[in-house]
Amino acid sequence: MSDIDSAELPVTYADIERARERLDDDTVVKETPVERSSSLDDLVGGEVYLKMEHLQWTGSFKTRGAYNKISQAVARGVDEFVAASAGNHAQGVALAATKCDAESTIFMPTTAPQAKVDATRHYGATVELVGKDFQEAMTRAQSAVEETDAEFVHAYDDTDIIAGQGTLGSEMYHDNPDTDTVVVPIGGGGLISGVSTAIKHLSPETRVVGVQATGASTVHESLDKGMPVTLDEVDTIADGIATGGISETTLRIIKANVDEVVTVTDTEIASAILLLMERAKQVVEGAAAASVAAILSDDLDVSGETVMPLLCGGNLDMTQMREVLIHALTERQQLLQLRVRIDDQPGVMEEISGIIARQGANIHDVRHERSVEDLEIGEAYLVFNVETSGAEHAGSIIKAIRGAGYPVDNVAQASR
Repeated sequence: MSDIDSAELPVTYADIERARERLDDDTVVKETPVERSSSLDDLVGGEVYLKMEHLQWTGSFKTRGAYNKISQAVARGVDEFVAASAGNHAQGVALAATKCDAESTIFMPTTAPQAKVDATRHYGATVELVGKDFQEAMTRAQSAVEETDAEFVHAYDDTDIIAGQGTLGSEMYHDNPDTDTVVVPIGGGGLISGVSTAIKHLSPETRVVGVQATGASTVHESLDKGMPVTLDEVDTIADGIATGGISETTLRIIKANVDEVVTVTDTEIASAILLLMERAKQVVEGAAAASVAAILSDDLDVSGETVMPLLCGGNLDMTQMREVLIHALTERQQLLQLRVRIDDQPGVMEEISGIIARQGANIHDVRHERSVEDLEIGEAYLVFNVETSGAEHAGSIIKAIRGAGYPVDNVAQASR
């Protein structure tokens, strides 16, 4: 954290307090719970308190900032709003505009999860699907504003948005004033800018850690260059933090208030989603799971601390959930893709299937591959998709197949 005077920053704690007064309506924003996770305690060697903002009305924190901005604009006479979003900001703007009796049009990328598109429409917005990513949707939204009297609601580069998100930081502090470290996902930086402003005002000694997905990481380079860096492309399952860039405003606040920024891989994020489902009984999206992935990673040590990861959103599309679970289960070797080289003779498939069955594993499906360049005439590959109880069980299956004289590889694991 730098030595910049907080009074010199574009958002102050006084702005957050005024936003909190505007949000004093639990039909718009509710106070979300905090729960301690004994399972995560054991894994990190500290006390872990999950801030469950994914249980917010729209499934994320975004309504805080959107309502803070839109309610003020409506009071000035604005009645139409435009935004660009991959999903969560869209829902926040839609709900906030509807609550303020205003119209909203949201430009979303064609890759946005269908659940988020449907929810945005449900909250009263008109949705336009354009472009393949957030940046393209942003460009179209800004062009639309120039052609109308609507006001643009930026997802993060707006002081009113940041102040609204900051109400979450104030809430987190009061949930547990003894917290040593808070962990906050970073996309465009609006969330961590608001949260860190509140936390550092109320408890300057509390460490604020930001986390980005490696496929959408911009903060480290932006800090090094002293200016916002934008990626041409992003590649992460955590669509909520896949903005591919931060702003001058958020960069300035991050530099002043954030103590550390770490990155996590999609594999770590997927594993954290599955872990939260199994151990905490919570379903969260990739952006939210990133905060838990961070405390489980080697890059962030929270042992002996009281730590509060922010679960910022729970809008996980069912198709994406399937992909994430397959990814995570494959990483754990609970799903195997075994490729066995055989002499293509009758009875061989039955023999190998029996070996797998005797190891207590379930074969999901199997296929023959004969047209493979490295095979000799009369040879084939049998590719088994197998469900196991984990790495030890997987090892015993592979050992048994090899013990019967068949060369075998775990193709899925080898490709990771």
